[in-house]
Amino acid sequence: MKIVNERPVSTYEVKEEIVGMKKRDKELNFRAKKVEEYLGSVTKLKKTPKDFRKELGDLGISRLREKSMVHIMNVCPDDLDSIKTILSTENLTLKEEDLNKILEVVKKYA
Repeated sequence: MKIVNERPVSTYEVKEEIVGMKKRDKELNFRAKKVEEYLGSVTKLKKTPKDFRKELGDLGISRLREKSMVHIMNVCPDDLDSIKTILSTENLTLKEEDLNKILEVVKKYA
């Protein structure tokens, strides 16, 4: 098997993929049912992730990577400390104003 493309995906995007599989196959297998059940309980987004991802990218924070954006989309943090915790895995330090911009975007979608 050859990996052609690799990119991080949000839980919302996985949920949409499961819905597509359900329509195509009429019935999900055991693992897909478990994934669907789990995603139903953890997915917090009210709007589409494409818009969310685009808005995060449009903030102009050059050091904010795709992987970090997906983490933010999955967790939907509700305060600055939570955002700092998410970004700490990337060894990324942002200004307070950038963190506030991220928080404003999260509040629109969560």
